[in-house]
Amino acid sequence: MTNMKYLSLLLCLGTAFAADVTVIEQIVAKVNGDIVTRGELERSRRQMEADMKQRGMTAAQIQEALREREKNFLRERIDQLLLVQKGKELDLKVDPDVTKYIAELQLKSKIADPEKFQAFVKEQTGMSYEDFKQETKNSILTQRVVGQEVQGRISVSKAEVEKYYNEHKDEFNRDERVFLRQILISTEGKDAPAIAASEKKAKDIVARARKGEKFYELAQANSDDPTAQQGGDAGSFTKGQLRKEIEEMVFNADRGFVSDPIKQGNGFLILRVDERFKKGLASMDEVEQEIREKLFRPMFEPKMREYLTRLRTDAFLEIRDGYLDTGAAPGKDTRWQDPAQLRPATVTKEEVANKLGHKKLLWAIPVPGTHRPATSSSR
Repeated sequence: MTNMKYLSLLLCLGTAFAADVTVIEQIVAKVNGDIVTRGELERSRRQMEADMKQRGMTAAQIQEALREREKNFLRERIDQLLLVQKGKELDLKVDPDVTKYIAELQLKSKIADPEKFQAFVKEQTGMSYEDFKQETKNSILTQRVVGQEVQGRISVSKAEVEKYYNEHKDEFNRDERVFLRQILISTEGKDAPAIAASEKKAKDIVARARKGEKFYELAQANSDDPTAQQGGDAGSFTKGQLRKEIEEMVFNADRGFVSDPIKQGNGFLILRVDERFKKGLASMDEVEQEIREKLFRPMFEPKMREYLTRLRTDAFLEIRDGYLDTGAAPGKDTRWQDPAQLRPATVTKEEVANKLGHKKLLWAIPVPGTHRPATSSSR
């Protein structure tokens, strides 16, 4: 069975090679109409190592984490390909979502010129703009498949929520706490007329927020604070962690409150109260969604794995000797059936860079289990 996509990598091996052609890539798995290459797995390892270095992990910690994680790199890549393929099979329409996501990204970048924005994307991701759009589409498609085929079929009943609440009330005794979002309109380096314009902009944003525009979208498009990328999420605070005048304001406000612009040394700060916990035992209504998420998480992973196993069972899947799919479907024969074709492909370095370069999403679309940052210029 010959696939056109991987034939593009398997160039003919003649008696002589052109000077600019080097053996640098090898197919390690065939997944229906797609392939996984050794270079992709190696790049996954390098990217993970670089990410851990940025987080300040020690060399020993990095090596331990890599030993634990790298055995699943092939499984994760096969998972991704199968989910994208399933999305296409289900004919899920995500082009409008892709367009919206990229438009929001352009707003965040504050680069209006299309050509400059495309150059910015390439600089940040190492991908061409078209490849970036395709990766974005694949990511959204994957989320839609997971939501429709797995998450949407897991339910947590009201009775289960009540049972958990009654048996774990000690988890819901809380200190008074407020959850905030913020928008900062910077005045750094600006003269008096520019500062006045910044104040007017801040007042306009407050008016828009109070009329019902989504605060996190306003933050993404307008805030000069690093939290803009997370929709202005500033985290949660207990009493004593904020400046006195801000603390008095937000701890006496209801959820959804949007402040007037607050003049600071570096600009005008706008705050929104996303949630406020009172001191003492929270009611079940207050924590119902939190409990549902607690009960959902341990149910999701085995259901997700079960679904991916079914996709593998139905797929055309071959794995090169020496590589292991840790998510393999029991009893399925995935041995490489055409050893004659299992040899390094000859491609130019330029082709590999264009087709198989590491693909890192700019402000990657979140997946279940996201992280809430806790940085704030309101501290």
